[in-house]
Amino acid sequence: MRMRRFWNYPRRGKGVVQRWLPSWRFVVGCLLAGIALGGGVFFAAWTSTEIPDDLDEVQNQATTVYYGNGKEVGTFSEMQREIVDLETLPEYVGNAVVASENESFWEDPGIDVKALARAMVNNVTNPGARQGGSTLTQQYVERYYLGSTTDLVGKAREAIIALKITQTQDKELILERYLNTIYFGRGAYGIQAAAQAYFDKDAADLTYSEAAMLSGIIPSPVRYDPSVGPDLATARWERSLNRMAEQGYITADEAATAQAEGLPDFVEKEDGTNSLGGQRGYVMAAVKKELRANGFTDEEIESGGLRIYTTIKPKLQREAAKIVKNMPDDTNKKIRASIVSIDPETGAVVAAYGGADYIKQSLNTATDDHVQGGSTFKPFTLIGALEEGHELSETFDGNSPGQFIEDGKPWPTNFGLTDYGTIDLVKATANSVNTVYATLNDEIGPEKTAEVAHRLGIREDTVIDPVKSNVLGTADVYPIDLASAYATIASGGYYTKPHFVEKVEHLDGSLRYEPEMTAEQRFKADVITPATYAMTQVVEQGSGRAALELTGPDGERRPVAGKTGTSNDNVTAWFAGFTPQLATVVNVRQYKNLDLEAGILGGWEPIETFGGYDEITGSTWPSEAWTEFMQVALDGKEVAEFPEYTPPRPSFSPSPSPSESTPEWVELPGNLVGMDVARATSLLKDLGLNVSTQAQDDDSPKGTVVNVSNQGRVPAGSSITLWVSTGQSAEPEGVAVPDVNGQNVFAAQNQLRRVGLQVSTVEEYSDQPAGTVIGMDPGAGNTVDDGSTVTITVSRGPEVVEEEPTTEPEPEPEPTASEDPGDEGEDPGNGGGPGGGEGGGGEGD
Repeated sequence: MRMRRFWNYPRRGKGVVQRWLPSWRFVVGCLLAGIALGGGVFFAAWTSTEIPDDLDEVQNQATTVYYGNGKEVGTFSEMQREIVDLETLPEYVGNAVVASENESFWEDPGIDVKALARAMVNNVTNPGARQGGSTLTQQYVERYYLGSTTDLVGKAREAIIALKITQTQDKELILERYLNTIYFGRGAYGIQAAAQAYFDKDAADLTYSEAAMLSGIIPSPVRYDPSVGPDLATARWERSLNRMAEQGYITADEAATAQAEGLPDFVEKEDGTNSLGGQRGYVMAAVKKELRANGFTDEEIESGGLRIYTTIKPKLQREAAKIVKNMPDDTNKKIRASIVSIDPETGAVVAAYGGADYIKQSLNTATDDHVQGGSTFKPFTLIGALEEGHELSETFDGNSPGQFIEDGKPWPTNFGLTDYGTIDLVKATANSVNTVYATLNDEIGPEKTAEVAHRLGIREDTVIDPVKSNVLGTADVYPIDLASAYATIASGGYYTKPHFVEKVEHLDGSLRYEPEMTAEQRFKADVITPATYAMTQVVEQGSGRAALELTGPDGERRPVAGKTGTSNDNVTAWFAGFTPQLATVVNVRQYKNLDLEAGILGGWEPIETFGGYDEITGSTWPSEAWTEFMQVALDGKEVAEFPEYTPPRPSFSPSPSPSESTPEWVELPGNLVGMDVARATSLLKDLGLNVSTQAQDDDSPKGTVVNVSNQGRVPAGSSITLWVSTGQSAEPEGVAVPDVNGQNVFAAQNQLRRVGLQVSTVEEYSDQPAGTVIGMDPGAGNTVDDGSTVTITVSRGPEVVEEEPTTEPEPEPEPTASEDPGDEGEDPGNGGGPGGGEGGGGEGD
C-alpha cells in the first residue's frame, strides 16, 4: 500500500486550478486549529490576569514643569476631587455620561467587540488616526486600576480585567467610580468637582441640560470647554441631549426644550491662576504649545502625571525681566520689550521674555507676536551676496539718496541722510548704509534675501516679499525667529530648531519625549566667516558700540557680532547679536492700541523717546539692554573667539613689512575731513597706512579732504582713500572710473558695470594671487564717457618656469629615482585663471 504524501500538492485527478487549491478538510482543519490556539491563548491570559487591589488614589496626576536647573515652574492644573455616591445624584447625571460615552453600558459584558473592530479598521486604514473602541468599563479600568495603557498587550489586559470586573461588580459601582475619576478639565477630577468648576453648584443639583454639557466635554476637556471652543461645546451638548432622548433617559420634549433655551449658563474659565503669574505662565504656555505641536493631547499634558524639563534658565529669565522692569520712568506705558536668548549649539531657548505678568498680559511678545525686522535683515542680504561670489572688499556708492526711484522720488535714503561716499561692504554693514544694501539686494535679487532668511531660521509662513525693500526689514518677524536666525550664524551656518522642552518623563522616570537637536549645515563656513567679521564691525566701529562693554572673567573684551535695526517711522528697534556661545535679540516696540483690562494689544506707532535719548533706535536702549543681559548670561564663561578671518583692504597696494613695532590695529584720526590733503596724507603715512586719492568736485577749497574711505579702527597696513576737492561745484560730464585695483576680478567687473562702464580683461603673470586686478586703463579717477570700456589687467599668478637640465641626459642607463628631475616635487602652478578658487562663480552679475 502506497503511503500518502505529507505535501499533497498538486492534487491528482483535479483540474488545472483546483489541483492547487486547498481542500475543504484542510481549510476547516486550519480554522479549528486557529480557534483552538486562540482559545488557549485567551484561557492562559484569563487565568493569569488578576484584578489589582483597589487603589486609594487614582492614577491621574497633574503634570509638573521644571526649569533647566530642576526647580519647579508649576503645574498645568490644580487637581480638585471630591467623591460622591451615585445614589445621591439624579439618575440622568450618570446616564448622560452613559448615553454619550457607551450606549451599551448597562447590557454589555465590559467590552464592545463591534466598537473595537470599527476602531481597529479605522486606525489601520487611516494612518495617524486614534479612534478608540473602549467601553465605559474599560475607561474605568484604565483610570482606576492601570493608569494610561497604549500598547496592544496593555489593551488586551485592560479588556480582560473589564470582563472580570463586570462579573464581580455591579454596573452601578462601576459607573460611580468612573464618575469620580474622569477628568473634566479646569483641574476638576470627578463629577462633583466638575459641577463646581463649570456651574458653581453640587453635582446633586445639576439639571439634565447641565449634565449633558459635562458629558460632552469628557473626550477632550480643554478643546470642548465652552469658554475655549463655544461652537464645539454646543455641538457636543446637543449630541448628548439627542442621545439621552434616543436612549430613553429624557423625553424628546425635554431635549427640544433644553435646546431651545440654549447652552446652560456656565462659569467662564479664568485666564490663569496665581501659579501662572509673572514669568511662570509664559514658560508654561510655551511648553504646552511645543508639546501640542509634537503630538501630545491636552489631557496628557494636563493630567498625565508627566515631568517636563525645560531649557529655560531661571536666573536669565529673571535678569531679562529685571532689565525691562528697570526701563526709565518716562517710558510710555504702551511700549513693550522682548528678549530672547538661544544656545547656538543645541537650539535651547535659555530665556524668552515677552511680558511682565502672564495673568495681566497673556500675549508673549517674544514668541507669539511679530513686528518689522528693520535693518536686522541686512546680514541676510550680505550672506546671500557672499554665496553669489561677492566679496567684502567690493565698493558701492554710499551717498544718500540711492539710485532707485520710488513714487517719483530717489530711494532709499540713509539714516540721518548721511553721505558715505564710495565704501566697501564692511563699512556699509558697520554703518547700516541703506543705499549700499538696496543696490546689493538688487544685484543678487530680493528672492535670494528671502530664501536666506528662511534658511537661517525665519519660519516659512512668514511672508517676505521679493522686493528691493525687503533688505530693510519690511517683513514682520517673531523675535524668537530672529534669535534663531542669528544663532545659525553664530554656529557657523548650522541650524538647530529652537525649543523650550529639554525632555519629558513619565512618573517612573522613563523617557516620554526628547526634541530633535541634530544640527543641519545650511551655509558654508567661507560664507558665514566673512559675514560674521562684517557684523563684528557693527560693534567695533558702527551702531552697536554699546556691546563693546561686554567683558570676560578677567575684564577682557569679548568678541561680539551683531546688527542694530530700526524700522520705518521708528515703530520698532532691535539689537540682534551673538558671541560664539550665545545668540540674543532685544526688541522694543510701541503698540497703538493697548488696554489690558479689555484684552486689547495691537497696532503700531512710532516709539516715543525716553531716558534722555533723542530717538529710540537699535543703537540706544536695545544695545544697552543686550549688553547688560549678556554680561550676566556669560558670567564665568571663558572668552571664545570667532573663526579667524583676514579683513579685506579697500584697494590693492603693497603691504609694509611686518615688524614688532607695527600694531595689529590702527586708530584713524577723526578730523581728516576738512584737512589739507598733504597734511592728511602725512598723518596717515606716519601711522604705517597707504594712501590713495581721488578727485571730487566740491565747493570746498581745492586740495581739501572732503571724504575718507574708512573711519575708526582699521588693520595695520591698510590702504585709505581720500576724496579731495577740485574747488569746482559743477558736475563734469561722464563717469569717474572707480579704483578696483587689488579686487577679485568678478568684484571689479561688478563695480565697473554698476557705474555704467563696459569691461574687458587681459591677463599677466605677477606675484599677486591669480584673479587679482593689478592694473587699469584708463586709470582710477579719470573721467570717461558713460558706457566707455575700461580694460583691467588680471594676475595669472606667478609664472612657473621649468628648469632646463644643464647637460643632455644619457639615453642609457635609465635614471634612478634619485636622479629623476621630477623628484623635486615640481608644481605646475597655483591654479588657473580668474575663475579658479573661492568666489569664482560670478552668478550675481
